[in-house]
Amino acid sequence: MEKVVILTGAGMSAESGISTFRDSDGLWEKYRVEDVATPEGFAANPELVLDFYNQRRRELLGTKPNAGHLGLADLEKDFDVRIITQNIDDLHERAGSGYVIHLHGELMKACSVKDLNTTYDLSPDHPDIHLGDKDPHGNQLRPFVVWFGEPVPKIEPAIKLVESCDIFVIIGTSLNVYPAAGLLNYVRNGQPIFLIDPKEVRTYRDDIEHIRTGASEGVARLSRILRERYL
Repeated sequence: MEKVVILTGAGMSAESGISTFRDSDGLWEKYRVEDVATPEGFAANPELVLDFYNQRRRELLGTKPNAGHLGLADLEKDFDVRIITQNIDDLHERAGSGYVIHLHGELMKACSVKDLNTTYDLSPDHPDIHLGDKDPHGNQLRPFVVWFGEPVPKIEPAIKLVESCDIFVIIGTSLNVYPAAGLLNYVRNGQPIFLIDPKEVRTYRDDIEHIRTGASEGVARLSRILRERYL
């Protein structure tokens, strides 16, 4: 059974109604990155940062996995599918995908300012984090999100997955954010690479098969191609 490793970005969840960050009408047009996505921003105005992610969490709770998420979960019937996502939503899991690495954290989890590795699940009934909410040791809780300037602890297991894959797929990411964008460097020579994105995505490689459409239609087309070629 071929191992299919899939890197997903904001375009994967856009059809579900999740606000993207980098598009022309994205969240970075409304908020400064430095204010809401850095440790320094949290230290300067924790209430602003907590409210920003509380809003993102409420938005997530009102969405559902789209056909693209469901299609990737369905691929597990015939392939060994491993997902590496830059997204902090839980739509892959809710769609039924069994193996997901979150490079940039998980929106529905919290950690403390003193311990970024111990996480606490946030429930749909109580999704917000407030100033004064603390872990069992008395430390302020914060979103379990990898902010700019912080290390990406899951990058090493992600690299190992890519190095061992038979097929590599990129969906809905501009490949501008590192270290996630650098995963492409670890695909072995000769391994098939597919890119699903309606926009032009610049890479240094000329061996990528580009499916120029959104995530849902693109995953449907990818599924047909993989099953025709490898089953």
